[in-house]
Amino acid sequence: MKMTLTTFLLLMLIGLAAGVLSGFAGVGGGVIIIPALIFLLGMTQFEAQGTSLAMMIPPIGLMAAFNYYKEGYINWKYAIILALFFFVGGYIGSKLAISIPQNIVKKSFAIFIILVGARMLFKG
Repeated sequence: MKMTLTTFLLLMLIGLAAGVLSGFAGVGGGVIIIPALIFLLGMTQFEAQGTSLAMMIPPIGLMAAFNYYKEGYINWKYAIILALFFFVGGYIGSKLAISIPQNIVKKSFAIFIILVGARMLFKG
């Protein structure tokens, strides 16, 4: 896949959103990054999974990412950009979450998971 400015900006926003939601509600890779890579950048399910694992390699997905790497399902440029903005977004999301009552964070998380699941079930 060619790295255009639009692609870079989308990766930046995906990484930032995943980081914010990870810091805010403990979600990120599987819930944000994988669907976003599929729906916004046209990756296959395996490419999205491999790239998501690659951005979280140390130490979370090393062995799993290696299997995707052997099969050619990792886009390293995407993984690095996502990881950088995931890092920044995680800080922002955690600061936001601890400033909001837990019951609101819990309900926000539940609604988000339902919406993402419905999208993947009916449009994926």
